[in-house]
Amino acid sequence: MIKIIGIDPGLAATGVGFVVGKGFKIERFAFGSINTPKTDSLPARLHQIFSGVLSIIEDDPPDLMVVEDVFSLEKYPKSGIILGKVTGVILLAGHQMNIPVTEVPVREAKQVLTGNGNASKAQLEKSVRHLLNLNTPIKPFHASDALALSIIGLFRYQHTV
Repeated sequence: MIKIIGIDPGLAATGVGFVVGKGFKIERFAFGSINTPKTDSLPARLHQIFSGVLSIIEDDPPDLMVVEDVFSLEKYPKSGIILGKVTGVILLAGHQMNIPVTEVPVREAKQVLTGNGNASKAQLEKSVRHLLNLNTPIKPFHASDALALSIIGLFRYQHTV
Protein backbone atom coordinates (compact mmCIF):
# COMPACT_ATOMS: atom_id res chain seq x y z
CA MET A 1 0.00 0.00 0.00
CA ILE A 2 1.07 3.55 -0.74
CA LYS A 3 0.45 6.50 1.59
CA ILE A 4 0.09 9.99 0.16
CA ILE A 5 -0.36 13.26 2.05
CA GLY A 6 -1.99 16.20 0.32
CA ILE A 7 -1.60 19.70 1.72
CA ASP A 8 -3.63 22.79 0.87
CA PRO A 9 -1.55 25.71 2.24
CA GLY A 10 -3.27 28.55 4.02
CA LEU A 11 -2.22 30.90 6.81
CA ALA A 12 -5.49 30.70 8.75
CA ALA A 13 -6.12 27.04 7.90
CA THR A 14 -3.84 24.56 6.17
CA GLY A 15 -5.76 21.52 4.95
CA VAL A 16 -4.23 18.08 5.37
CA GLY A 17 -5.49 14.87 3.78
CA PHE A 18 -4.12 11.33 3.66
CA VAL A 19 -5.02 8.47 1.40
CA VAL A 20 -3.68 4.94 1.51
CA GLY A 21 -4.14 2.64 -1.44
CA LYS A 22 -2.74 1.52 -4.73
CA GLY A 23 -3.45 2.75 -8.24
CA PHE A 24 -7.07 3.86 -8.37
CA LYS A 25 -8.14 1.95 -5.24
CA ILE A 26 -8.31 3.90 -1.98
CA GLU A 27 -8.24 1.68 1.10
CA ARG A 28 -8.46 4.35 3.81
CA PHE A 29 -8.20 8.09 4.30
CA ALA A 30 -8.04 10.80 6.96
CA PHE A 31 -8.27 14.58 6.89
CA GLY A 32 -8.13 17.69 9.03
CA SER A 33 -6.56 21.11 9.21
CA ILE A 34 -3.90 23.07 11.03
CA ASN A 35 -5.44 26.33 12.21
CA THR A 36 -3.55 29.41 13.37
CA PRO A 37 -4.97 32.35 15.33
CA LYS A 38 -5.06 35.75 13.62
CA THR A 39 -3.77 37.31 16.83
CA ASP A 40 -0.41 35.53 16.52
CA SER A 41 2.49 37.05 14.58
CA LEU A 42 3.29 35.80 11.08
CA PRO A 43 6.49 34.02 12.24
CA ALA A 44 4.55 32.31 15.05
CA ARG A 45 1.85 31.16 12.64
CA LEU A 46 4.41 29.86 10.13
CA HIS A 47 6.14 27.99 12.96
CA GLN A 48 2.84 26.43 14.02
CA ILE A 49 2.15 25.24 10.45
CA PHE A 50 5.71 23.92 10.03
CA SER A 51 5.60 22.12 13.38
CA GLY A 52 2.15 20.71 12.69
CA VAL A 53 3.11 19.31 9.29
CA LEU A 54 6.41 17.98 10.64
CA SER A 55 4.63 16.26 13.53
CA ILE A 56 2.11 14.63 11.20
CA ILE A 57 4.72 13.28 8.79
CA GLU A 58 7.12 12.19 11.56
CA ASP A 59 4.43 10.01 13.17
CA ASP A 60 3.65 8.09 9.99
CA PRO A 61 5.82 9.15 7.03
CA PRO A 62 4.04 9.18 3.67
CA ASP A 63 5.56 7.94 0.42
CA LEU A 64 4.79 11.26 -1.29
CA MET A 65 3.68 14.76 -0.34
CA VAL A 66 1.50 16.68 -2.80
CA VAL A 67 1.20 20.41 -2.13
CA GLU A 68 -1.08 22.87 -3.89
CA ASP A 69 1.11 25.13 -5.99
CA VAL A 70 1.23 28.81 -5.04
CA PHE A 71 -1.04 31.13 -6.98
CA SER A 72 -1.58 34.85 -6.74
CA LEU A 73 -4.42 37.07 -7.80
CA GLU A 74 -3.42 40.39 -9.34
CA LYS A 75 -6.04 42.04 -7.17
CA TYR A 76 -4.46 40.66 -3.94
CA PRO A 77 -0.68 40.37 -4.46
CA LYS A 78 0.09 40.32 -0.71
CA SER A 79 -2.00 37.15 -0.31
CA GLY A 80 0.19 35.38 -2.87
CA ILE A 81 3.33 36.42 -1.02
CA ILE A 82 1.99 35.13 2.31
CA LEU A 83 0.81 31.92 0.64
CA GLY A 84 4.35 31.49 -0.71
CA LYS A 85 5.74 31.74 2.82
CA VAL A 86 3.27 29.14 4.08
CA THR A 87 4.12 26.83 1.19
CA GLY A 88 7.81 27.32 1.90
CA VAL A 89 7.58 25.99 5.46
CA ILE A 90 5.49 23.03 4.25
CA LEU A 91 8.07 22.16 1.57
CA LEU A 92 10.83 22.48 4.18
CA ALA A 93 9.05 20.03 6.50
CA GLY A 94 8.80 17.49 3.69
CA HIS A 95 12.43 17.97 2.73
CA GLN A 96 13.61 17.55 6.32
CA MET A 97 11.87 14.17 6.46
CA ASN A 98 13.29 13.13 3.04
CA ILE A 99 9.80 12.79 1.57
CA PRO A 100 9.44 13.31 -2.17
CA VAL A 101 7.37 16.45 -2.73
CA THR A 102 5.46 17.56 -5.79
CA GLU A 103 3.31 20.63 -6.38
CA VAL A 104 0.05 20.61 -8.31
CA PRO A 105 -1.75 23.77 -9.48
CA VAL A 106 -5.29 24.10 -8.15
CA ARG A 107 -6.79 24.32 -11.65
CA GLU A 108 -5.09 21.06 -12.58
CA ALA A 109 -6.48 19.35 -9.48
CA LYS A 110 -9.97 20.59 -10.33
CA GLN A 111 -9.59 19.47 -13.97
CA VAL A 112 -8.42 15.99 -13.03
CA LEU A 113 -11.11 15.30 -10.44
CA THR A 114 -14.12 17.21 -11.79
CA GLY A 115 -13.36 17.58 -15.48
CA ASN A 116 -13.50 21.37 -15.09
CA GLY A 117 -10.43 23.46 -14.20
CA ASN A 118 -12.73 26.26 -13.05
CA ALA A 119 -14.86 24.08 -10.77
CA SER A 120 -15.98 25.58 -7.47
CA LYS A 121 -14.70 24.34 -4.11
CA ALA A 122 -18.12 22.73 -3.59
CA GLN A 123 -17.87 20.84 -6.89
CA LEU A 124 -14.37 19.62 -6.03
CA GLU A 125 -15.53 18.52 -2.57
CA LYS A 126 -18.42 16.58 -4.13
CA SER A 127 -16.03 14.79 -6.52
CA VAL A 128 -13.69 13.89 -3.66
CA ARG A 129 -16.64 12.62 -1.62
CA HIS A 130 -17.76 10.49 -4.55
CA LEU A 131 -14.28 8.94 -4.95
CA LEU A 132 -14.19 8.15 -1.22
CA ASN A 133 -17.78 6.82 -1.13
CA LEU A 134 -18.75 9.36 1.54
CA ASN A 135 -22.26 10.68 2.05
CA THR A 136 -21.41 13.42 4.56
CA PRO A 137 -19.71 16.63 3.41
CA ILE A 138 -15.98 17.01 4.02
CA LYS A 139 -15.41 20.11 6.13
CA PRO A 140 -13.59 22.45 5.98
CA PHE A 141 -13.01 22.92 2.24
CA HIS A 142 -9.26 23.13 2.93
CA ALA A 143 -9.40 19.51 4.06
CA SER A 144 -11.32 18.37 0.97
CA ASP A 145 -8.84 20.26 -1.23
CA ALA A 146 -5.99 18.46 0.56
CA LEU A 147 -7.72 15.11 0.03
CA ALA A 148 -8.09 15.98 -3.66
CA LEU A 149 -4.33 16.53 -3.87
CA SER A 150 -3.58 13.26 -2.07
CA ILE A 151 -5.92 11.36 -4.41
CA ILE A 152 -4.16 12.83 -7.45
CA GLY A 153 -0.83 11.85 -5.88
CA LEU A 154 -2.05 8.28 -5.40
CA PHE A 155 -3.30 8.06 -8.98
CA ARG A 156 0.02 9.38 -10.31
CA TYR A 157 2.39 7.84 -7.74
CA GLN A 158 4.17 5.42 -10.05
CA HIS A 159 5.06 8.34 -12.35
CA THR A 160 6.34 10.77 -9.70
CA VAL A 161 8.95 8.78 -7.81
